[in-house]
Amino acid sequence: MNTQDTIISFAKKTISEEAQAISNLESLIDNEFSEAVQNIHNSQGRVIITGIGKSAIIASKIVATMNSTGTPAVFMHAADAIHGDLGNILKDDIVICISKSGNTPEIKVLVPLIQNFGNKLIAITSNKQSFLGEHADYVLHAYVEKEACPNNLAPTTSTTAQLVMGDALAVCLLNLKGFSSKDFAKYHPGGTLGKKLYLRVSDITAGNEKPQVSHDANVNSIIVEMTEKRLGATAVTDNGKIIGIITDGDLRRMLTNNSSFEGLTASQIMSPSPKCINDDAMAIDALEQLEEFGISHLLSEKDGTYRGIVHIHDLMREGIL
Repeated sequence: MNTQDTIISFAKKTISEEAQAISNLESLIDNEFSEAVQNIHNSQGRVIITGIGKSAIIASKIVATMNSTGTPAVFMHAADAIHGDLGNILKDDIVICISKSGNTPEIKVLVPLIQNFGNKLIAITSNKQSFLGEHADYVLHAYVEKEACPNNLAPTTSTTAQLVMGDALAVCLLNLKGFSSKDFAKYHPGGTLGKKLYLRVSDITAGNEKPQVSHDANVNSIIVEMTEKRLGATAVTDNGKIIGIITDGDLRRMLTNNSSFEGLTASQIMSPSPKCINDDAMAIDALEQLEEFGISHLLSEKDGTYRGIVHIHDLMREGIL
């Protein structure tokens, strides 16, 4: 077997072994898991998540997931906890401790201290019979038979299992809270994801020019309007109401089909009944319409009145596309 085949074989084996371990977790979700979720949901405090080594990295990621889905969470490194960071734990907080073995020295020191504080302790561990497993109020059994590492040493499958168990917790809490896409947008206002959730058509049209001509406008005035407003199109309006659209393509077809454009008006060139969208609609909805109809422009309206143009380049610029 050559090097390339060996690499591909190892990669597929790793994915297969981890996928099987994750699949096995499903059978370990029990009433204890449900009770742990309900305790977090009913708590007036936060979730403190701790771990050591690679488990600490997983703990940090679960904290990020919970915070972004409406469950206040704080990361506390197990080693730092016994050197002052225990002050992070408040009266009503629930502590989640992550450890594959459940028997590391730091965990054995930390667990009794948490118990002395009187906080509920949830364990995510592969070993229910460990020190952590036996002293926790609830055990989420993230059991794995072996690591994907050929030496069965490097945390690979075990940390994946911990992460999935954390995701399961977060998703259950999300559902109990009735956490919606609007709530999600509050915690993700930046970047492409946030824009997909909160950016509206009006946010785009407000920054664009608003090209429009009357139904009896001549070709010269149409070209001037489209050139000055630089959106590659203009609305044709009558008392503020949209009656058509003229695009660069419409102008090219007009020049191809007519030896002279003298006397032509907007009503003779325009495409009637153009695709429109409400100015209050989400920008992502505008993208869906543009893609569905294979067009580059949408006219925006509100209460039957023309408000502006959304060009597909606007959505590209905003990172929606």
